[in-house]
Amino acid sequence: MSTNHDLVRYPLITEKNTALRAQNKYVFEVARDATKPLVKQAVQKLFGVKVVSVNTMVVKGKYKRTGRFAGYRSDSKKAVVKLAEGQKIDKFGEV
Repeated sequence: MSTNHDLVRYPLITEKNTALRAQNKYVFEVARDATKPLVKQAVQKLFGVKVVSVNTMVVKGKYKRTGRFAGYRSDSKKAVVKLAEGQKIDKFGEV
């Protein structure tokens, strides 16, 4: 399989995802072939935290057009990772 950096691509920082941090949940863009156990293992190794649960979802690509050319963006996958009580990921979307 791929390395941890290939599995967990980047954090998704939106207003809704920032509100989830109050519940100790973090959202990441992950590889399409990443499974929940692989995401859990990768996040634990990359950030040194204890992961309690992982929820994944496939986000369907949007229909886009530019002039006379039209098509769909690629589908992507995101994972909502819940950390153990008292754990947190430093520098997660903070300026």
